Amino acid sequence: MSCMATLKEKGLKLTPQRILITDIIHDARGHLTAGEIIGRVQAKMPGVNKSTIYRTLDILEEAGCVYKSELDNELVYHHDDKGHHHHLKCTQCGKIVDCDETILEPLHNSLIKKYGFHVDFKHMVINGICAECENKNN
Repeated sequence: MSCMATLKEKGLKLTPQRILITDIIHDARGHLTAGEIIGRVQAKMPGVNKSTIYRTLDILEEAGCVYKSELDNELVYHHDDKGHHHHLKCTQCGKIVDCDETILEPLHNSLIKKYGFHVDFKHMVINGICAECENKNN
């Protein structure tokens, strides 16, 4: 289901700002920071203030249209059609690699089995050292 259909289904208005913000995130090749989204929105619709954009991002996240993560102490967003995935971030060189969400399924299943705890693994960032930096260190 498209984001616009999801918003309609949830009884939310399809304002020009919501449509523009959704389109900007959808058309991005990767993740966008809130600042990048604000810049792109204001370039196309100069009268839109930051608080409206932040509120819209929260609404889109709650509706499941976008995913939000924190990378380098900054919130980043990507459209739901890019799917769930996690990030492996090298703490030495800053390289970020997307990894499939199924990588955490064994951990999720272990936590359920051992503790009866259902973890919500949404768009996690896992810090470590990439193979290239590891090889440089050895």
